[in-house]
Amino acid sequence: MSIRQTSSVPTAGESHINRARASIRQALSWYSNNLRKPNQHSNSQLLKQLKPEFDSLNSLVNKLDSNVIAIAAFGLVSRGKSAVLNALLGQKILQTGPLNGVTQWCRSVQWVANDKVQVELIDTPGLDEIDGEARSQMAEDVARKADLILFVVSGDITQTEYQALCKLRQYQKPLILVFNKIDLYPDIDRQAIYQNLQELGATKGEMLPDEIVMVAAEPTPLEVRVEWANGASGYEWETPAPQIDELKQKILNILNREGKSLLALNALVQAQKAQEKIASITVGDRQQQAEDLIWKYTRYKAIAIALNPVALLDVLGGFVTDLALIRALARLYNLPMTGYEAAKLLKTIIFSSGGLLVGELGSSLFWGLGKTSAALSSGENPVNISTYAGAATIQAGIAAYGCYAVGQAAQVYLERGCTWGQFGASTVIAEILARTEPNTIIYRLRQELSPFE
Repeated sequence: MSIRQTSSVPTAGESHINRARASIRQALSWYSNNLRKPNQHSNSQLLKQLKPEFDSLNSLVNKLDSNVIAIAAFGLVSRGKSAVLNALLGQKILQTGPLNGVTQWCRSVQWVANDKVQVELIDTPGLDEIDGEARSQMAEDVARKADLILFVVSGDITQTEYQALCKLRQYQKPLILVFNKIDLYPDIDRQAIYQNLQELGATKGEMLPDEIVMVAAEPTPLEVRVEWANGASGYEWETPAPQIDELKQKILNILNREGKSLLALNALVQAQKAQEKIASITVGDRQQQAEDLIWKYTRYKAIAIALNPVALLDVLGGFVTDLALIRALARLYNLPMTGYEAAKLLKTIIFSSGGLLVGELGSSLFWGLGKTSAALSSGENPVNISTYAGAATIQAGIAAYGCYAVGQAAQVYLERGCTWGQFGASTVIAEILARTEPNTIIYRLRQELSPFE
């Protein structure tokens, strides 16, 4: 979407676009630079595996640069998806017809909604067409690309439609339910169906009433009586104008109010998933190296804590070792991570372990105090040397278990990708959502889009 501004101060949407662009470019720079290090001999093959993800990140930067909003129409066959898009365009560009399956492949057309907005409209085949697996993949690709989804029905929603609607919701995109072909229903029936759709959305928590719009994209021709100047009369078929204004205005309101933020959020969510895939592939590629690294730090921590006589230094040294392990794993996987981010991740691991690691810290401190007491009194009573050795052995075992548990948990978290940090995708998503106004369509997505903390 391209919006003219009279002020040099960037709007919130432009700020979101800039932050999203910076985030994705930083990720590309980090991964590219680290995977091309000359001392990493296995990186060449890994780069080939990760090429689709790098291409995806590059395409997201290009999309942010172009500022074009993608709106995709989904629905079952014969619901009038193509007709709805034609009505928005104001001309019949996409093929329509009475037979099922007129649209066989996805097709996109440019829509200049007004002098401020540029939109790509994407027409899709019916979700219940043949070649289910291929169509499913096609629908998934388009749903990921889209910034806004139109789901077209032509009556009471069926079970198949509801299942398709729920699946589209999983892509975390704003969605408008379009009730098409309202000209085929008497006013009473039309209102009853509209009410049912509203109640369904409210009951299932899928959408708000203002996200359901009634249209007649390609009204059925009407036979009208015509009287000519010579006094003769007859009948002709006339096609009424499409009833599309409400949908068009709703789309324009969304785009003018939050279009750039939608574009930024969608790019960041896709970038998040690409980085998770990069991390997952890299973690799998270096599984044995990671296991060796975890065991190395486990041994270091156990030996250091066993030999150190000061309990408080044991706890501090244990934290430092765990932090160093997390950062070492991140470097092994070529994932960006600062000391602050490693500390935040360690805190998350400790408090999400169900008290297991907190208990480990308490036990370690308990035995550390016993070890310290034995060390202080060892000169007075040689028996205390044995007490020290016993406490040190137990404490070393506890510390080793904790370090290994932290390493294993860190692998799971790192496999999701390093999307935190100042310009991380998760951080920027959180910033955008935190500034979302309650009356916007993005606000409805806050819970779904809230990134992992």
